Amino acid sequence: MTKVIFEKNNGIDGINIADCPEGTNFIDEKFLRKTSLNLPQLSELEVMRHYKELSDKNFCIEKGFYPLGSCTMKYNPKVNEMLANLEGFTNLHPLRDDEDSQGALELLYNLQDVLKEITGMDAISLQPAAGAHGELAGMMIIKKYFETKCEKRTKVIIPDSAHGTNPSSAYMCGFECVEIKSDEKGQVDIDALKAVLDKDVAAIMMTNPNTLGLFEENILEISKIMHENGSLLYYDGANFNAIMGYTNPKLMGFDVVHINLHKTFSTPHGGGGPGAGPIGVVEKLKDFLPVPIIDYDGEKYYRNYDLKNSIGKVKSFYGNFGVLVRAYAYILMTGKNLKTVSEDAVLNANYLKEKLKGAYDLPYDYSCMHEFVLSGDRQKEQGASTLWIAKRLMDENTHPPTVYFPLIVHEALMIEPTETENKQRLDEFVEVMLKIAKEIEQNPEKALNSPKTTPVKKIDETLAARQPDLKWTKNSKQ
Repeated sequence: MTKVIFEKNNGIDGINIADCPEGTNFIDEKFLRKTSLNLPQLSELEVMRHYKELSDKNFCIEKGFYPLGSCTMKYNPKVNEMLANLEGFTNLHPLRDDEDSQGALELLYNLQDVLKEITGMDAISLQPAAGAHGELAGMMIIKKYFETKCEKRTKVIIPDSAHGTNPSSAYMCGFECVEIKSDEKGQVDIDALKAVLDKDVAAIMMTNPNTLGLFEENILEISKIMHENGSLLYYDGANFNAIMGYTNPKLMGFDVVHINLHKTFSTPHGGGGPGAGPIGVVEKLKDFLPVPIIDYDGEKYYRNYDLKNSIGKVKSFYGNFGVLVRAYAYILMTGKNLKTVSEDAVLNANYLKEKLKGAYDLPYDYSCMHEFVLSGDRQKEQGASTLWIAKRLMDENTHPPTVYFPLIVHEALMIEPTETENKQRLDEFVEVMLKIAKEIEQNPEKALNSPKTTPVKKIDETLAARQPDLKWTKNSKQ
């Protein structure tokens, strides 16, 4: 319907898409363009340079240290990308019949199996498109489970250190969220749990290790208390990166779990997705999983829609297939060394914690798992808040850690080095953090102008929030 012609415009070779009169006779004239398209006339080289320059402005794990607590930012091996981009995967349409999709279905079936082994769960669905999506699917399963038992349970218990998606997921399913406080060790307070537990409670949502990076020592007692009440336990798998090969949610007594593949099995994270958050359940909840699940009848792999109590589909087709391929590749490549992955993640976090706890406050001074939480209270008293520390780190080729979360720690700095960083990089981070602490102590006023080296320099946060200027010009203030 159109033709492409090359033309010269001020000496620049470009492309102009023009209407092709001889090919538009069947189109109503009112739909035909009367004026030429306002397209820039740029050569392919100039376009490539433009987008390369934009990409260089982005911070990524390949560019510098990314100790973003809670949201694990580990390196994604490029072999995963290569395998996910094999022609047989990328050109396979999701509406193809099962008979014509045996390779892809076998991969999904095998991924279900290895995730069952790793989590201890009895059945897995790979459909959810993200961790929070997995949470939502899990809470839908819990709600429908009690409906089939003719029990009207309306409450979900959530620790005060939980990820914000936990209460959101529960609330979206119609549950009332009941918050319980942490004890002096940063763990679930057993007495507080017992005080709010009644026959209206459907479940408790927990992360273990929790968002302070601490393992819940009383998890078996919590599981016993909840199950005696007829309630279920939901495992937020965001921190599963810390426990692989040592324990699993089933051993802890959990009934439903989601896993963030990007945090644990190195699929891409950030940039708007796509993601994947598979959910696993114990035997009594198998029939509630979203359909289809992938089954094998001894001869062929197939999509099984025959689950009596299924919550239905939660994602078009079968989730984000390319992400699942990447996770499967990582698991096969790593093999039994998944245990070493967790060991190294825990070792790196404890190394940083011990190196930094003298210069920054450490509210919960216990052996941590894969992450830990410092407080910038001391630095704020000296004149520089945690937000400033985060901005100052940007000038040191380091992405800031998560700040002001969890909410139970004032001026929180949540740090997770992951297992993919070596000691040299960790020592560089320690050196930078100690330098910043010293700067604040000696002259906080002098140091309040960061970041200075990033594309967008220091801004007035209050003004930016109240009067956002989204139209950039050369004369815009940085």
